[in-house]
Amino acid sequence: MAAPADGTATPAVEAITARLTESGATVVLVGVGAEDADRVRLATRLTDALGRTHDLAGVLSLLALDETPHPVWPDVPTGCATTLALVQALGDTAVEAPLWCVTSGAVSTSGADGPTAPHQALVWGLGGAVALEHPQRWGGLIDLPGTSDTGVLMALTDALTRQDGENQLAIRPSGTLARRLRRAGATPPGEDWRLRGTVLVTGGTGGVGGRLARTLVRDGAHHVVLAGRRGPDAPGAPELTAELTGLGARVTVAACDVGDRDALAGLLNTLTDDAVEHPLTAVVHAAGTLDDATVDALTLEQLHRVLRPKVAGAHHLHELTRDLDLDAFVLLSSIAGTVGAAGQGNYAAANACLDALAQSRRADGLPATSVAWSALAGGGMIDGEVADQLRRRGVTPMDGERAARILSRTVARGDAFLVAADIDWERFAPALSATRPLPLLADIPEAGRSTAAELGGPEREESGGGGALRARLAELSPADRDTALAELVAGQAAAALGYADASAVEPGRPFKELGFDSLTAVDLRNRLNAATGLRLPVTLVFDYPTTDDLAALLREELLPSDGDPVGGAEDIASLAALDRARSTLAALDMDDIEAATDDEMFDLLDGMFELLGQDITAS
Repeated sequence: MAAPADGTATPAVEAITARLTESGATVVLVGVGAEDADRVRLATRLTDALGRTHDLAGVLSLLALDETPHPVWPDVPTGCATTLALVQALGDTAVEAPLWCVTSGAVSTSGADGPTAPHQALVWGLGGAVALEHPQRWGGLIDLPGTSDTGVLMALTDALTRQDGENQLAIRPSGTLARRLRRAGATPPGEDWRLRGTVLVTGGTGGVGGRLARTLVRDGAHHVVLAGRRGPDAPGAPELTAELTGLGARVTVAACDVGDRDALAGLLNTLTDDAVEHPLTAVVHAAGTLDDATVDALTLEQLHRVLRPKVAGAHHLHELTRDLDLDAFVLLSSIAGTVGAAGQGNYAAANACLDALAQSRRADGLPATSVAWSALAGGGMIDGEVADQLRRRGVTPMDGERAARILSRTVARGDAFLVAADIDWERFAPALSATRPLPLLADIPEAGRSTAAELGGPEREESGGGGALRARLAELSPADRDTALAELVAGQAAAALGYADASAVEPGRPFKELGFDSLTAVDLRNRLNAATGLRLPVTLVFDYPTTDDLAALLREELLPSDGDPVGGAEDIASLAALDRARSTLAALDMDDIEAATDDEMFDLLDGMFELLGQDITAS
């Protein structure tokens, strides 16, 4: 069990430890602090705590309970930073026991039960990405109430041992609830958000912000304040200002980093001073940025870069305006925070936090609406090949006018949170549930028809799908093996991209040019894992950029140069462990080596020779 080292979660740690021990579990407790938000350091600590036996039933993390700012990256809570490091360190030490992350007050179960700790929801968004990228090392998410009585502790134990696939749970004194995505009821026509006064739009000079500003003015905003880091110097800002002015609005374009609380307070003060004629009545938070990376490659700097404008900005707006008489407090979120997003763990985390903040404000009687979009078209945001690729995967980018109406009616209806998506779930869901069930979508019938059984998954992988492929390849000539593997890769690549058949995948053309992004890359990896029984990395299409390169990798993994099929997952795990050993050595500088004791050096060498199937004895 990993828990905050600063003692903030001591009562919960003691209670949970006692309960797990009573249930027959042996608990190894590892205290993790901000200094451990480094994968190499944390991997070393895990190895020291566990020894060389990684025969674990599971890993339970309470790290999310630490909401203190990270000392180097203050817009990242320490608990989120250490959770990321824990996921990475478990991979580096080859621990594949399921990781369950515990939060407290991160999610809402009803209008009255609003999140009391929205920052902990970051781990729910991050967890969605981990589940897609590393299903073998992911257990799920459990949110606890503020008290840990016997009933709650028993429910926690039950949640950790249940075999029904539920992996997003909230335990409350009244019982255990599972998370579900359900269709919202239709909003009556004509029920729109009535705008007045001044509306502040963060990220207002960007593509999404500009579109929103046009809609806001057409719907009655007298004064729009477009805040962005570059202000009037942002591309297109003068033209947007002229357009909005021509529609009859007063327009202010302000240079402001919303992640800077003092700068934002200064901007809001100027609006308050000018509040007699057009008081500030609404905030629309559209600021944000992307810095994509798979979870294993994600750095704290990248996490901070995405969280600063989106999450820190939202919380600054919340704190600085909570005493104002606002009609609306609108947060532009993403479906990534709800269903997860491969290669966008930081972005998914940020959006999950925005959704929790909106629900928290509503529970406190404050206006708030968070709309999680799937894809918005136009304005240079999603066009051309990107839009075509999304459509093939079952996601239709939503045009600006339709999006504006949905936003307006959602605000008018008073919803705290809504997913706005035009999705063909029968085509989109397989990428999300290829390697593990996703109960979140169980109440959407079309998604329910797309199960892991269609694409394989853990059950099919273990039942011999890879063995059958090896046997078939072993009977073929070398040339026919290459052809069969190339066809396998092309077929699965076409399926991941949403093409009808493999003819659309040109053998020598790089995957990136074919339209692969982080989500489709993970989808292809999952499909190939199911078909081959291998455990391939999430960076597969980037490390082996064409179908020919990838087919050659599969040939070597399935039928090495001596012609004998590989032994299976253990051989691949050994190769992966050797790669990690190489990475560790590469990360050491000469000072590290010179400072190592003889025993430490022999331990390192012993581990490396063990991977190579040899023994070494120190004398």
